[in-house]
Amino acid sequence: MLTITAVIRVKPGHQAAMSDALSAVADHVRRHEPQTLGFYVSQDMTDPCVFTTYERFVDQAAMDRHNQSAAVAHFFGIAKPILEGDVTLVTCREICTREQAAA
Repeated sequence: MLTITAVIRVKPGHQAAMSDALSAVADHVRRHEPQTLGFYVSQDMTDPCVFTTYERFVDQAAMDRHNQSAAVAHFFGIAKPILEGDVTLVTCREICTREQAAA
């Protein structure tokens, strides 16, 4: 299992646009990427300009398909002008997991 964690900072006033753009990617993943096992989007509780994604892929091929998808290209077309700094990406090999249902 491979994962990507992304930390994304947007310019003030662009939080809704980023939230919408990330939600569109999540929807695309849900509908079209069965080998992307999770695509989680979060917004920082103390700094609403900071978003994170946590993405889980069955293998490198699934990660590559996701990263090269039209949905990701469309996302970056929207995101680039509203980013404040670079997106921080951390790619990892998952070593353990424990998921539970949301309360």
